[in-house]
Amino acid sequence: MKIMKLVIVYIAFIFGSNVFAASSNVELESANTDISDIDSLKRGAKHFMNYCSGCHSLELMRYNRVGQDLGLTKEEIEESLLYASSKPGDLMKSAISESASTKWFGGTPPDLSLTSRSRGLDWIYTYLKSFYPDSTRTFGVNNPVLVNASMPDVLWSLKASKSTQEFEQDVRDITNFLDYVGEPAKLVRVDLGIKVMLFLAVLLVLSYLLKKEYWKDVKYGKWKAK
Repeated sequence: MKIMKLVIVYIAFIFGSNVFAASSNVELESANTDISDIDSLKRGAKHFMNYCSGCHSLELMRYNRVGQDLGLTKEEIEESLLYASSKPGDLMKSAISESASTKWFGGTPPDLSLTSRSRGLDWIYTYLKSFYPDSTRTFGVNNPVLVNASMPDVLWSLKASKSTQEFEQDVRDITNFLDYVGEPAKLVRVDLGIKVMLFLAVLLVLSYLLKKEYWKDVKYGKWKAK
């Protein structure tokens, strides 16, 4: 009984921690992502490498794993994902050195491998959209979702050159890609989960019919009390 209570407390602590981490005074917008949309994941991967990977790493992923999961050819991996000095089997580390990041940002930008799971997709989506001018900050911008974050608005060129709808789609694609990075097996898990549920539904029907057949013998057949 004591062990069961400890397990319940632990689960509640983990759940509460995740909710707290994802909470904000700002109302989060719905990311409305779809991890089964491979084209969105490809666009998100390309945008991440172009605008985010200079500072942020994905050290739990390798370039060739991303390429394999997203169906990229060797040429597409080299064109969209790899740095000049990187190899397909390398971990997806940021381009910036630790000393340079400390000098420019006051610390090392966080690895984003599990951000989608710790912060949530709506948090990422809203955060990337919410930068606004602030002359008091080093990079001239601030963000209500994470106040005084030491990060410039890296997507400003996309925001300036595209319509609102196109920019929101770009942000959604990046968020979708980070969802995949947080749990690559989700691509398989969701599809497998649907198949398992369909199998269990069929099994339920067959089990019910078998149960009726067995109880027919119990009630009316050879096992009936004399």
